[in-house]
Amino acid sequence: MKNNFILFALFITLLSFGQGSTGNSLVDAKMNSIPSNQTTSTTAIAAYINANFKTEADKMRAAFFWTASNIRYDVANRYAVNFSETAQDKITRTLKTRKGVCSHYAAVLKELSDKIGIESYIIQGYNKQNGTIGKLAHAWTAAKVDNKWYLFDPTWGSGYVHNGQFIKKLNNVYFKADPAKIIASHIPFDYLWQFLHYPITNSEFYEGKVQMNTSKKYFNFEREISKYNALSEADQLYASAERIEKNGLKNALVLERFEFKKKKLEYLRRNTNIEKLNVIVNEMNLAVVMLNDFVHYRNNQFKPTFSDDEISNMIQTPQEKLAKCQDAIYAVGAVGSENSANVASIKKSLSKALAQANEHASFVQNYLSKSKISRKTMFFRITQSRVSSN
Repeated sequence: MKNNFILFALFITLLSFGQGSTGNSLVDAKMNSIPSNQTTSTTAIAAYINANFKTEADKMRAAFFWTASNIRYDVANRYAVNFSETAQDKITRTLKTRKGVCSHYAAVLKELSDKIGIESYIIQGYNKQNGTIGKLAHAWTAAKVDNKWYLFDPTWGSGYVHNGQFIKKLNNVYFKADPAKIIASHIPFDYLWQFLHYPITNSEFYEGKVQMNTSKKYFNFEREISKYNALSEADQLYASAERIEKNGLKNALVLERFEFKKKKLEYLRRNTNIEKLNVIVNEMNLAVVMLNDFVHYRNNQFKPTFSDDEISNMIQTPQEKLAKCQDAIYAVGAVGSENSANVASIKKSLSKALAQANEHASFVQNYLSKSKISRKTMFFRITQSRVSSN
């Protein structure tokens, strides 16, 4: 009698964990009837879903069911990670081959969710099965259905691997899972994507301490997700890396993700700095052209005749531009060791051009302080400025 009670309790737990729906069988049957010519792209699949289902719950079930039922886990390539593969590359290849690993399942489900009008995210993290921490990073999907966040793992939902072979078997435990329940087996690298008000740490995940602990500081994940979405890509990376580090660099997978975020952030910042540097160089070159125009005008003994203000502005403008460029270039930041020689050359050219501009500005100031007769005696021929950023 005692054993029967345990089995019954476990059965109830699994049912509540799966968030099952009595309407799923009807949705599944309809998705099994999708014409093959409408399964070659996520656009076509989403169009079929939108045409046949009205509620967010049914649409999301349709997207999950199609993904989990039609993609086979690519056991042979589960360790072959292609970091240069874009999300669109993943989707295109997966729909063509009907095979993939977790990142491919997640990418397909994410794009289907977007195209049926449901907010979603790809979640990256690691997992635990039968008390054992996985050796591979994992990816799954989060989606907001009827104003509530749920988690979907179409990879684990599609079947399982046994003796090196993929066994296809739909598992609804990983459809529309409650974040507070699935945290026992799936933990994101970044705790923002736990969708919990009291996120657990990596150490707690290892120890199985996944129950809600209200003694912790309350975390408003909805507000933090909104703030995250408003950030630039670089700021998103910075914030995410901080959260990953704060939650504990518990294993090699977490540490690798943390280092990846930092390296990508460094790459983005370097590219941003290079863009800033290019703007400075363009402004410097413009100022040099204006400076050379002034030198040409001075060599012609200020002919044709312009007013004193016009002559003053003719040298003052490039002088000010060059001074601003010099201030800006020292505030640019790192642009990579491969660009250091070029930056040093630009700084040298800029310093030379500014020195020439200052010299000409002093001449003009002296020139304008004298009488018209005395001005004529001040001219001598000078060499035109030749300043380059190269």
